[in-house]
Amino acid sequence: MKPENENGFLKRTSIRYMIFVYFTVTALAASIFIGLSLYSRMSKQMSDTMQEENQILIDQVNRSVDVWLRGIMKLSDSLYYDVIKNADLENERVNREMMLLYDNNQDNVENIALFSRSGELLEAVPASRLKTGVDPTEESWFRAALSKTENLHFSVPHVQRVFDVSENQYRWVISAARVVEITEGSSTEQGVLLIDIRYDSLEQLFDEITLGNGGYVYLMGTDGDLIYHPEAQLLYSGLEEENLEAAAGYRDGIHEEMFQGKKRAVTVKTVGYTGWKIIGAAPMGGVTLNALKTRLLITFIVVLVAFLLAVINAYISTRITTPIEALEKSVNEIEAGNLNADVYVGGSYEIRHLGTSIQNMATQIRRLMDDIVAEHESKRKNEFDVLQSQINPHFLYNTLDIIVWMIENEKQADAVKVVTALARFFRISLSRGKSIITVRDEIEHVRNYLTIQHMRFKNRFTYGIEADESVMDLASVKLILQPLVENAIYHGMEFMDGDGEIRIHVYRDGDDLYMKVSDNGLGMTKEQIENMFSEKKHVASKSGSGIGVRNVNERIRLYFGSDYGLSIESELDEGTTVTIHMKAIPYSETAEGEKINVK
Repeated sequence: MKPENENGFLKRTSIRYMIFVYFTVTALAASIFIGLSLYSRMSKQMSDTMQEENQILIDQVNRSVDVWLRGIMKLSDSLYYDVIKNADLENERVNREMMLLYDNNQDNVENIALFSRSGELLEAVPASRLKTGVDPTEESWFRAALSKTENLHFSVPHVQRVFDVSENQYRWVISAARVVEITEGSSTEQGVLLIDIRYDSLEQLFDEITLGNGGYVYLMGTDGDLIYHPEAQLLYSGLEEENLEAAAGYRDGIHEEMFQGKKRAVTVKTVGYTGWKIIGAAPMGGVTLNALKTRLLITFIVVLVAFLLAVINAYISTRITTPIEALEKSVNEIEAGNLNADVYVGGSYEIRHLGTSIQNMATQIRRLMDDIVAEHESKRKNEFDVLQSQINPHFLYNTLDIIVWMIENEKQADAVKVVTALARFFRISLSRGKSIITVRDEIEHVRNYLTIQHMRFKNRFTYGIEADESVMDLASVKLILQPLVENAIYHGMEFMDGDGEIRIHVYRDGDDLYMKVSDNGLGMTKEQIENMFSEKKHVASKSGSGIGVRNVNERIRLYFGSDYGLSIESELDEGTTVTIHMKAIPYSETAEGEKINVK
């Protein structure tokens, strides 16, 4: 009994009440869950939050350093591939091109120089000469470049001591060196391309970057060499220490360590190309949240949110259900058989769309019912039109005149041939009222028509019919070839004299049956072809039947569907080919020539 009572309760409960309850309960549960989650997050130690912030800051620094390095690498590639590699240093200098690139990057670059493998200075900007007694081949960056020919090598910070500058200044630089191919006449040898990067351009990336709780960020090389440190001077003088050896072994991520008696979190991020490591060091620990105040705040937020959501849910449930109830009344009217009932269209987009869809469905139902009646009437009308048009008075009178003329000129054999063809023509035209005949009868019908017309026009055209025996017993819509042949005779060859040719080819391709009517007449334009399928009422000519191509196409589509019908290919002064496309169905499977079952 309890399940029955529950089902009865659900049936009696309005959708508005159900939406309100479900939404409110869901919102309340979500609020409680969010409150508990918020309390859990807010009650974590401050050190955890700072570690996350430090990780984000380290990532930002990493991106800045990566952009800085890529700028240097792009400059090196431009110098090599755009300038040095394409130059013959035996006949030309590249100083001008190097100077242009230096001017565009002078904020970051101190010097650019090109050396031979033996250490000879080939080009340099803005410096022009080496210091006396300096051998570039003894420099670490020179040896590193030759030992790693495929890479761009970045040195540790050092004082620039190779070039003789007028300011007599000693600048800190980072040397980026690579091996390049130098062409001099017919010989090619290795050289070294040097870019001295201003150390202060790297320092600027780390300026004013501090981590939470008194932390700091520094940069070290792949071998543990210090590249940047905010307390570099103190470290070099021995007044401060850094845990470089341990940091060199850390992988990317957050690590905990004891250094100088203090526990700290070390965040590590590797710079992609160089292998440099960005190290963030911050003391562990922080101030915990006040639990009582946090609980009170979160409780107040949960209660307030729950109340607001209940009010909002009551309003939303009313806005949703009111249009649904109105739409339900409209559907009930349609269900009762009133297809002309006004369907409610209002409310939210989805409800309006549903109402519009139901309204369109009712309209389509009415239209389909009208189309079924119209289709039935059109089918019978087309059948009647084709039978009437075939008994064309002009065609009959002209044929009888030919017979009289043949008898008067003692051409009894020809007269008998024409009379026989005429009799067979009308026999098949009538076909005891059938709309579907065999391909054999359709071909016989058009052959009789061609026989009569060929004798009437005194051999002004030739014709031929080609059909496989395998298609003879297939079903065909009645009287579809003769109108096409008629058009070919009266319109395609109207102005031809003895050179006309008509060819009919009937064949099967898989599950499809094709009939092609080709002539070598005047042809048609694309516009003329489109007009033949237009909705304009066809007017019979004095010589033609007046059925038209559109009539034949509609009858085929009526029986076989929209995928079948006629297609026309034509070129002016070349001729026209009309192709009939039907489904290959044995005549024995039709309903006594009245119905075709298309699966």
